[in-house]
Amino acid sequence: MQTHHVDHDLIQAAANVARSRCRGDNHTMAAAGRARDGRIVTAVNAYHFTGGPCAELVLIGAAAAQGVYDLDTVVAVGDRERGVVPPCGRCRQVLLDYFPTLNVIVGENDRVRTVAITDLLPDSYVWADHQLDAK
Repeated sequence: MQTHHVDHDLIQAAANVARSRCRGDNHTMAAAGRARDGRIVTAVNAYHFTGGPCAELVLIGAAAAQGVYDLDTVVAVGDRERGVVPPCGRCRQVLLDYFPTLNVIVGENDRVRTVAITDLLPDSYVWADHQLDAK
């Protein structure tokens, strides 16, 4: 597993959103993504008992709404100062499908690191039809 530069500004952007926008049980996670052009996009999860989307999935839609279609790095941060939280299995698969060269920040406290999404989901299924549509 190769590690990459840790984007501390991206972690801080997600932490700021978690601290200022996450309220109660409906919004408990924030995500931030850096576009290849340097822009930062943020989002929060939309918890619902029927299976509302994680912050990383909301981030994909928020990025597209802002004209960002090529994310370079993402991170999720929990509310109540929980710090960096790795993506769940569903998010790992969706992130891989949308951004196969994506980097993801994971780890805790002073041990955060940036890894390729493929390292978080080795030997994974690739949604080929989606990749053809994206070109």
